[in-house]
Amino acid sequence: MRSSIRGPRRTARAAAAVAVVSALAFTAACGGDSDGDGGNGSGGNDSDGEHSASIELPDLSGQSLEVAAVWTGAERDNFVAVLNEFEERTGAKVSFVPSSDNVSNFVGTKIEGGAPPDIVMVPQVGVLHEFAEKGWLAPVGPTVQEQLDANFGQGWQDLGAYDGEQYGVYVKVANKSLVWYNATSFATAGATEPTNWQEFIDTAWLLSDSGTTPVSVAGADGWTLTDWFENIYLSQAGPEAYDQLAAHEIPWTDETVTNALTTLGELFGEDTLLAGGASGALQTDFPASVTNTFSDLEAPSSGMVYEGDFVAAFIAGNTDAVVGEDALVFPFPAVDGEAPVVTAGDAAVALTTDGTATEAQEALLAFLASTDAARVWAGPGGYLSPNHALELEAYPDQVTQDIAAALIAAGDNFRFDMSDQAPAAFGGTTGQGMWQGLQNFLRDPADIEGAQEYLEAQAVRAYGN
Repeated sequence: MRSSIRGPRRTARAAAAVAVVSALAFTAACGGDSDGDGGNGSGGNDSDGEHSASIELPDLSGQSLEVAAVWTGAERDNFVAVLNEFEERTGAKVSFVPSSDNVSNFVGTKIEGGAPPDIVMVPQVGVLHEFAEKGWLAPVGPTVQEQLDANFGQGWQDLGAYDGEQYGVYVKVANKSLVWYNATSFATAGATEPTNWQEFIDTAWLLSDSGTTPVSVAGADGWTLTDWFENIYLSQAGPEAYDQLAAHEIPWTDETVTNALTTLGELFGEDTLLAGGASGALQTDFPASVTNTFSDLEAPSSGMVYEGDFVAAFIAGNTDAVVGEDALVFPFPAVDGEAPVVTAGDAAVALTTDGTATEAQEALLAFLASTDAARVWAGPGGYLSPNHALELEAYPDQVTQDIAAALIAAGDNFRFDMSDQAPAAFGGTTGQGMWQGLQNFLRDPADIEGAQEYLEAQAVRAYGN
């Protein structure tokens, strides 16, 4: 699931790293041209004093826009800085309004009341499709499409499309295929970064033998368990099966699901490998799983924690660990196939009552799709962009640069978070669907058949097939 809904709000930029994470290192060329010109010309004023503006924006003096997103704290402040840049360059007045975590209900209520926001950040592909099907979204215009074609791969464009029309601009994403570890724990155990699942399990036992509980699992938050499953499933079953399961074109009783749960059970089924065992994991939320690993650097409660790039900002804001020194990271290990790249993110869309976007809506979407906006957003940290024209140096530290490079290098060889593609009743609701089904599995990893039967029954109900 996406971090900004179910995970913590990002409260501080990650500390500057002094060591390159070798497993994620790519050349700066992965991030596009060094001048960051990924747009439709160099018109307009200098965007930051060093880079020429990549998009020319219209004069919107006297016009106003309302933008809704779930972000709070530093996430909100960093986004507001992007909106302020748009205001300065266009003369428009932009106001930010917080939406509820359930964006679908928030937008539906606003539309029923006759006062929807102009632009909304949609965190789930399924919700974007729902809005488009109901006629609530305006297709992007030519200016936005120019920026998309210049700066985004086809895979990211496809995620923002529905039924042949382009509606969304993916402005902020997460790399969900990362494992973070305590450098002291690895050094004490003589462990090295694993590259495949068997090496990962071997490393866990090595940490255990050295006196450190290997892995902290945030089982109290069902969304983290879906991410564990999705990475294993994508690597083991492959992209085609992943797409079929995400669309419920194959059942959750399928053998591929059996195989993935069996693999996950090699970790979840060993209480020795989990901080607090399975019962303790079910009482551990995401913030605690990170602090278990990094609050006490010499004698941590666990040696490793799995989750996305947003962990770096949480470490920096809530522990004394230094990302790149005390806190290191490696890609989620390959199972039977390629190492997985699972992503999540937020798409900006224009709400409409007549099927068309206003000039101001079109201009803001185009700006959000530009390198100019991504550069402003990247500077403070806690942000990752799928914009391949954004220079890596825009990110504030080496670790984030390497994670961004890995995301861009994946091209279209990634898959979006499966639970975020599902109907909310199955993919994003406490006490049911994937969240509950995988918590049931963590509670009793031996009952794979029971977990699959529960998941399939829930999927049938939510998908209607």
